[in-house]
Amino acid sequence: MDFASYEPGAFYDEMFDANGAPRPGCELLARTMAGLPEADLARRQRSAERALLHMGITFNVYGHEHGTEKILPFDLVPRVVPAKEWATIERGLIQRTRALNLFVDDMYHSRRIVADGVIPLELVLSATSLLPGCQGLDPPQGVWCHVTGTDLVRDADGLYYVLEDNLRCPSGVSYVLHNREVMKRTFPQVFQASRVRPVDGYPSELLRVLKGVRPTGVATPTVVVLTPGPYNSAYSEHSFLAQQMGVELVEARDLAVRDGFVWMRTTRGMARVDVIYRRIDDAFLDPDVFRPDSMLGVRGLMSVVRAGRVALANAPGTGIADDKVIYTYVPAIIRYYLGEDAILPNVPTFLCSEDKQRRHVLDNLDKLVVKAANESGGYGMLIGPQASSSERAAFAERIQKSPRNYIAQPLLGLSRVPTLVQDAIEGRHVDLRPYILHGGDDIFVLPGGLTRVALQKGSYVVNSSQGGGTKDTWVLAGDTSNGSGASIGSVREAPAC
Repeated sequence: MDFASYEPGAFYDEMFDANGAPRPGCELLARTMAGLPEADLARRQRSAERALLHMGITFNVYGHEHGTEKILPFDLVPRVVPAKEWATIERGLIQRTRALNLFVDDMYHSRRIVADGVIPLELVLSATSLLPGCQGLDPPQGVWCHVTGTDLVRDADGLYYVLEDNLRCPSGVSYVLHNREVMKRTFPQVFQASRVRPVDGYPSELLRVLKGVRPTGVATPTVVVLTPGPYNSAYSEHSFLAQQMGVELVEARDLAVRDGFVWMRTTRGMARVDVIYRRIDDAFLDPDVFRPDSMLGVRGLMSVVRAGRVALANAPGTGIADDKVIYTYVPAIIRYYLGEDAILPNVPTFLCSEDKQRRHVLDNLDKLVVKAANESGGYGMLIGPQASSSERAAFAERIQKSPRNYIAQPLLGLSRVPTLVQDAIEGRHVDLRPYILHGGDDIFVLPGGLTRVALQKGSYVVNSSQGGGTKDTWVLAGDTSNGSGASIGSVREAPAC
């Protein structure tokens, strides 16, 4: 594969610098891929796709005209993150997770941060993700956010920015594990020589965290994964994680509240449940407390949670911390609770609830990206520079009608990674979702995470529901250019099967 014609362009390229030279840590990968015939690279891509198909790596797209279940697109050119770069990301994610956990706890107790004037009371009270049914809740060890997926982007300046926080039911980690398995088969020699940090320990780390938040007095907790069922977009992930952890995958119909505890129906009778890794949105967890019409939740569940007889991960109510309006205050939240400056900065953001900022947004819709406060998956969003005048006018009306529900940000020049497109290599925009596990005493950051790629030329939308795909993310353990493991010139990949 000839990289000579590859153009890094005006964007930050993750593999090559502006002069076309491989970045530190990418030399080995670039040299190996450049030595492969184009036909061989294409065969490896098809082989990787077949492997993922056989693994059943699918997701559901609601309302899609060609059916619901899809194979998630995968590109075999990985994203490489040097060790020093990752160390900064990891510190920033741990800092952010600690602060947001303290913020959620404060929101459902004394709200000191509001009383001290750091965040306006009206913004908190108007957040649809603030759940009155969680007021006064005390989850085990004070941990609300057990599993977090924080979306990072890299601008043309080469710096990482936090795009958004996902603290309710973040998905996608199963793709990280499957992508890695496929890549180890696709480029075994270069993978080993690059000293890529492993990710396959995630299920055991997750299980450790879940067991660690068990109710007081329970020595050997029973853990389950609660799923909405096979029609949910991430059902394959729910079943995969349950299988990898060696725990039961359950739906609401498998659980019941009796005598102040949660019980699971089994072939041997009822068994007590101590920890629930829930993959159901807050609103559907318990029809007695949240949505009364929910058929996905367990009636009476919250009473058991409040009594400390079952633990939920993530705890309900964490959505207040990933409200996109609250997001703008996260640097202030970090300073308030930790007394530190944010290691990872936010993307500059305008609040449409503020009169002056709203006027600026309305006057510059052709230059900004507008997002709804509680939407995800690329929905409820306007990319102003790529939108038509009628689309911008419609969004302006929405903003004026409900200003609290919208924020705006400049269109970042998201970094790009070389991507195989119809047997040629072209740059495509990417983001990165690392996964963070909070077990109370310690916080574990999975080395890497899900690199999502916008496969459509010129697109900035990386979400799978909007036509995006994924790449493997290689976090390097150290310098690979000094011959540790193998020198660049000595690695030769075997032909594709």
